[in-house]
Amino acid sequence: MLSFNLTEEQQALVDVAKRFAKERMMPVAAECDRDARFPRDVFDEGWKIGLVNLTIPEEYGGAGAGELENALIAEQLAYGCTGIQTSMLTNTLAMTPIKLGGNEQQKKKYLGMLTADSILASYCTTEPSAGSDVAGIQTRFEDKGDCYILNGEKCWITNASFSSFFVIFATSDPNLRHKGIAAFIVDRDSDGLRIGKHEDKMGQRASDTAAVHLEEVRVPKENMLAPPGKGFRLAMETFNQTRPDIGAMATGLMQRCLDESVAYAKQRKTFGVPIAEHQMVQAMIAEMAIRTEGTRLLYQKAAWNLDNGVRDPIVSSYAKAYGADSAMATATDAVQVFGGNGYVKDYPVEKLMRDAKILQIYEGTSQIQRIVIARSLLK
Repeated sequence: MLSFNLTEEQQALVDVAKRFAKERMMPVAAECDRDARFPRDVFDEGWKIGLVNLTIPEEYGGAGAGELENALIAEQLAYGCTGIQTSMLTNTLAMTPIKLGGNEQQKKKYLGMLTADSILASYCTTEPSAGSDVAGIQTRFEDKGDCYILNGEKCWITNASFSSFFVIFATSDPNLRHKGIAAFIVDRDSDGLRIGKHEDKMGQRASDTAAVHLEEVRVPKENMLAPPGKGFRLAMETFNQTRPDIGAMATGLMQRCLDESVAYAKQRKTFGVPIAEHQMVQAMIAEMAIRTEGTRLLYQKAAWNLDNGVRDPIVSSYAKAYGADSAMATATDAVQVFGGNGYVKDYPVEKLMRDAKILQIYEGTSQIQRIVIARSLLK
């Protein structure tokens, strides 16, 4: 039977995440945005109460929750601040290729590290000349017999300044494109691994973003996660599993835009009446609600598919593309509802608009999602 009701356990998770967002994230969000500072203490508290690393299996110390539960939490945390939320849940992006492609030794060590202590990890595909074109990465690896040597640069890496280990994709030969790509787990203290400058971003400024430089980095043989030719497939399947979270983030941001706009429209007056009585304002608020609920249904279906073994990556792309574009449109409308007040930092919607933009860019741009969708439909 089809049901849209959450289980008692799922509702309890949502309630905890909602309370955490309102009590711990929202009070510091504006300050962290202004200072471009990731509040590590907020992450530590979220880890402690079980809002981080939710999908790590129980045998490695995790809760063993599903993708739907993880996405439900992502929505609630994004309501508080998508910047803080992005950094809080980036461990999911880093752990997923280990869950999918790691051997038992790798899973015990690295998934166990994430559950044993409040640490962060990063996922590294993007390079200065390879973003959406993952097959075009230039970071090289060489097999030296007793180890692998990595050289190259990764950019726009979330949590790079704080992470204890990195999942890094590299190629044996750039001319081989996807056939040459392998994946490695690289410890932070590896000689030759250096973190670049913290990026001064337009939005999601409370999330740490920096480059990772690799110069003659020695990686033990046991840390190869995927051999050449299988790394690209692992990267794509990782994105398939994490894109519903982007839809969930978009939903949380839109719900915040909607709630802020409704409250403001009721108290702000023009022409002698609250602006909520003007039909054009009502139309914008109605569109916000439609986009929010539409994205919520899409991300929940995509996550449900993953939890139930339904192989349908196109739905994850639906959730990501529609959610990201809807979030940008909804945040823009929220600024419009607030008028001049929406354009200044004294009100929250200015930040929401800046935070929304990156949803259309990272983990596959909205244009790339449409290519993925079209190719799937036209096979």
